[in-house]
Amino acid sequence: MTEGTKTNAMRLLEAKKVPYKAYYFSPEIHSAEGVAEALNLPPEMVFKTLVVVPANEAVERTYLAIVPARSQLDLKKLAQITREKKLRMATQKQAEELTGLQVGGISALALLNKGFRVYLDVSAQAFAEILVSAGQRGINIQVPVKELVRLTKARLADIASPL
Repeated sequence: MTEGTKTNAMRLLEAKKVPYKAYYFSPEIHSAEGVAEALNLPPEMVFKTLVVVPANEAVERTYLAIVPARSQLDLKKLAQITREKKLRMATQKQAEELTGLQVGGISALALLNKGFRVYLDVSAQAFAEILVSAGQRGINIQVPVKELVRLTKARLADIASPL
């Protein structure tokens, strides 16, 4: 990924005057853990955005769950919070069709006003800033947690469990 590449998420942050720092790395890296390793950052600070859908029905509601690199989404906890009977991870194909972004580059900031309900794991509150995808593989952005919550209207919830 070439330095200086701007994504819609970056343009949004600039328009809203939100400070951010862009990190560029190989687009071959698709995991948040891989990103943390490549950038030599603590994995607790690097978050991945997962696409989640109701398990038993047509995809009417889609959720974005943002959790730390070294954790997994607890689907039962998220289902309770969202009052869904049961949730499942979207397949890679579904996630890409629903968001219009490639897996490894899905960003809640790039999907504002697209109808996604966003949930951010409470562990993010331990940091002033965290890294999330900038909406394209090979680029992450470090953003203030408060601004991420404000812009995406994310609900902070205990939704992650250790791997």
